[in-house]
Amino acid sequence: MKENYQKSMELLIEKEALQHRVPTLLLHACCAPCSSSVLEKLSSFFEITIYYYNPNISPYEEYEKRIREIERFIKDFPAVHPIHFLEGKYDNNRFEDIAKGLEHEKEGGARCSKCYYLRLEDTARIAKQYNFDYFTTTLSVSPYKKADTLNQIGRYLEKEYDVLYLVSDFKKKDGYKRSIELSREYHLYRQDYCGCIYSKREVIL
Repeated sequence: MKENYQKSMELLIEKEALQHRVPTLLLHACCAPCSSSVLEKLSSFFEITIYYYNPNISPYEEYEKRIREIERFIKDFPAVHPIHFLEGKYDNNRFEDIAKGLEHEKEGGARCSKCYYLRLEDTARIAKQYNFDYFTTTLSVSPYKKADTLNQIGRYLEKEYDVLYLVSDFKKKDGYKRSIELSREYHLYRQDYCGCIYSKREVIL
């Protein structure tokens, strides 16, 4: 039977609440719109640090624009617990190296899976380095991102880095719809492509 990731996450949150503590979460995020409904769901239960690590995004001006928007949203959003921001290193060559030979893959294929791994692995590394209780990503809020793939990668990295991964499928319970509503409410910039030059090419075509 296929796992209900939303239910698994809710059960874990309930379990944590019984401990009468606020666990820390390193939340990989790609942009403000995808972060919006995820932060709304989780900020009552975790002390969250947004980790903006996206070497796939191109051009650099787009990368910076998304940073400005996510920082603005964090500042304006009335979270129960503090939301912090941490920027990873921008190195587009790292993404291009893992994309070699996969340039013509359709979005959602093998190139995207490697990109998920690249970003989640660095998130797990930072989560371990700074003793976060959990790590996860906002990526599953998108209807174009495969929650199964993301959670399989996350659980693998949980073992590799010895830091807990928060399983999720943030598109569930109208998560994606809510992200659109919050984007309108906060006047967030919504990009029309995932981030890399190949996803942008698909939009143009």
